[in-house]
Amino acid sequence: MNLLATIAATTLVGASLLGAAPLAAAHLGPLVTPSELNAELADLDPVLLDIRVGVYEKGHVEGAVYAPYSIFRGPDNNPGQVPPLAKLEASFEQIGLETDRPIVIIAQGDTDTDFGAAARVYWTLKSTGFTELSILNGGTTAWANAGLPISTATETLMPTDLSLNWDDRWTAETPAVRGIVDGKSRAVLVDARPPAFYKGKSAHGAAARPGTLPGAENLPYTQFFRPGATVIDRQVDAATLKAKLGIADGEEVVSFCNTGHWAATEWFALSELAGIENVKLYPGSMVEYSATDGAMENQPGLLRNLLNQLTGG
Repeated sequence: MNLLATIAATTLVGASLLGAAPLAAAHLGPLVTPSELNAELADLDPVLLDIRVGVYEKGHVEGAVYAPYSIFRGPDNNPGQVPPLAKLEASFEQIGLETDRPIVIIAQGDTDTDFGAAARVYWTLKSTGFTELSILNGGTTAWANAGLPISTATETLMPTDLSLNWDDRWTAETPAVRGIVDGKSRAVLVDARPPAFYKGKSAHGAAARPGTLPGAENLPYTQFFRPGATVIDRQVDAATLKAKLGIADGEEVVSFCNTGHWAATEWFALSELAGIENVKLYPGSMVEYSATDGAMENQPGLLRNLLNQLTGG
């Protein structure tokens, strides 16, 4: 053994005897490619979470367990609503999740909107205390296109016993959003929807009114994808985004859409990829807000709204 190796070995042994913390384990990071994930599977032993609804049995990433996106969503009249914490906890226990075991979230990946499901699941898990989270960029489609193993076998984990709490650092609820709109507090509001929704020409079927939040900036979630691509860009320039949206250092940012799906992609890009602090997701978004008497912008009159619905905007 050479001198450097001897010193290294002695240091590790000494640290172990003194009870020092071990070296940090490898971590996939918030976004992982199929090849990166495949290379780390054996060492990291992550839970592969297939969130697609109704197609798991037809073929999935080998080793993945089924956790449909629907368990992370609210009722039909307010799909973005966060399910009760007790319900989420019971679902996660049944799946076999552990807060300190790596989790890789896998959507379909056929369209850019598929990413929103993975991002919403990521946000939910992070908010309930799960710490080692990644999204498979491009989902099941990218994994299959890379020639990596697909299986039809049903995978299960042993149920776990969890005690979860909701960390609201990344959450904006309707009362807080109303406070921002009414000028009682300050935040940058970012509408992640395509322009037709922002301008009030289109509306979600469950929304009571078309339009957007007063003062909101429109930054469609699609801007984080190259034209025609279904994988999100890994490199997101924080300085450019902050300048574009007028975000001061440390200022609160609230991302919203119709039901907290597209906005989850935006939250993920701003918070997890760009590393901008204090970014929150408004889970209920415009479907929930439009049911209140809160002020709205770009809201067409009754006749204009009817024509928009008949002509598609």
